[in-house]
Amino acid sequence: MTRPPLPALRLILASASPRRRQLLQGLDLPVEITSVDVDETPPTGVPDEAVAEIIAIRKADAWAGHLEADQVLITADTTVVLEGHLLNKPEDAADARRMLGLLSGRTHRVVTGVCMRSLHHRTQFADIAEVRFNPLSPEEIAYYVDQYKPFDKAGSYGVQDWIGYMGVGHIAGSFYTVMGLPLHRIYAELRHWPLPA
Repeated sequence: MTRPPLPALRLILASASPRRRQLLQGLDLPVEITSVDVDETPPTGVPDEAVAEIIAIRKADAWAGHLEADQVLITADTTVVLEGHLLNKPEDAADARRMLGLLSGRTHRVVTGVCMRSLHHRTQFADIAEVRFNPLSPEEIAYYVDQYKPFDKAGSYGVQDWIGYMGVGHIAGSFYTVMGLPLHRIYAELRHWPLPA
């Protein structure tokens, strides 16, 4: 079987996100899916743009599984930052509508932090994309929240959902960073990943 031009690695994705699973499988390497349970409360006293990377590291450190020599564990977290305010996952439908109202007609930053570790190597990074929403009507926001229930998403939206189709006017940066996994950065790290002797 032909392999992509990458080292012979097997990936472990510690995430419950079906979007991240779909994206990582697109690299054409073997992917095992597992989960990790950590407190995702943003740490205090750090810049908003650093939160996603810190939580990705927290997830990697909390994973209790065993890595073999050719395996790389990948964890990630995504945050939305609007003019100095961190928009986490909404508490309920009213909170989701409030967040989308704030994002309407404005540009925000999406930060996805990633931690990658194997038995002998570790790296972490954050990738940032800027997203501009068109103005959203209260009816459009209500429809999206009622129909798609974006309660597991930072900023209360998924760019790959209906609201992304009709509401996102411009993205500066990687679309996949906004989806939750900056594949171009992960691929670049894997290309040079040190294999055990």
